[in-house]
Amino acid sequence: MSDAFRELLKKVGSGPHTGKYLTREEMAEATRMMLVQEATPAQIGAFAIAHRIRRPTGIELAGILDTYERMGPQLHPRQDGEVAVVLGIPYDGRSRFVPVNIITALILATAGCPVILHGGTTMPTKYGIPLIELWQGLGVNWEPLSLEQTQQVFHQTGIGFIYLPQHFPLAHQLVPFREQIGKRPPLATAELIWSPYSGPFHLLTGYVHPPTEKLFQEALMLRNVRQLTAIKGLEGSGDLPLSRTAIISFSTANWQTLSPTEMTLERLFLHHRDYGIEGKDVPFTSGQDAIAHLHNVIHNQPTPLLNSAIWNGGFYLWRCGYCDRLETSFEYARELLATGTVAKTLEYLTRAVTEIRA
Repeated sequence: MSDAFRELLKKVGSGPHTGKYLTREEMAEATRMMLVQEATPAQIGAFAIAHRIRRPTGIELAGILDTYERMGPQLHPRQDGEVAVVLGIPYDGRSRFVPVNIITALILATAGCPVILHGGTTMPTKYGIPLIELWQGLGVNWEPLSLEQTQQVFHQTGIGFIYLPQHFPLAHQLVPFREQIGKRPPLATAELIWSPYSGPFHLLTGYVHPPTEKLFQEALMLRNVRQLTAIKGLEGSGDLPLSRTAIISFSTANWQTLSPTEMTLERLFLHHRDYGIEGKDVPFTSGQDAIAHLHNVIHNQPTPLLNSAIWNGGFYLWRCGYCDRLETSFEYARELLATGTVAKTLEYLTRAVTEIRA
């Protein structure tokens, strides 16, 4: 048993009257002790559920990210100097609607924007389909690649995927605790804003509950992250919905010159019909069907997922600076898909991954 961890646990789990929030340094140390399992399983489980019930602060999320940066994997910048986009996606996957985030990543990479995604296996508490399975269904098997090999693919294609079991096993070994406590602990919240990248990046992430948006803002300001887009997306992802108005918060250009205490987020409300885009979010029925929808979008075959892909791809192209106007960006996304250019990007990525594994 770790006496030091027990003291931190007492602060988190002592209840509303005597409990205390952890400092950034204390949370970073608690995260380290959980990752290396210096804390016992009983202590880790107790901490996870107590922290979940009490809810984390932005300061504590910053502490978790500090330790993830020190102990976790990082991809390095490409020589083109482009700011990379990091997509923060819930690790427990999708179970209600077919995701389009992989197509968004392919569209951005086709336009010249480097993209990094990260995730793990099928995971509690949702047990939704994870990114790794969707990629595999499209012919891209990231699973066996070492970090060095993933780095090579990223340099070559502009797309990288950090796979938790392979690249960050210390974090992956904490996954069973999520199943045992039956809840997503604050570590899962931190994953949404974790960037496994050592260069300048633009973080685009999703959330479900409005208070989470404020937590993200506080944690990332403390971490000096200057480019943030937070989306109240489908199932907590960054996928813009077609079933309702998209609610988006984002950093402005003057974040670069402001101190953390001065930074605020701008708010944007988007409705797809205002831009001539129709359609509905496509329900998730099975992994096989979801992969078929993704394949059909990429290869310009009929699918109800197409408009969702254009809606998301166009928004991301605009937000990441590859189009000046939203109207233009949606047409650009449509063109990249219709002409087969995105399909060529997928073919290039598939070939790169296959050759590196050979």
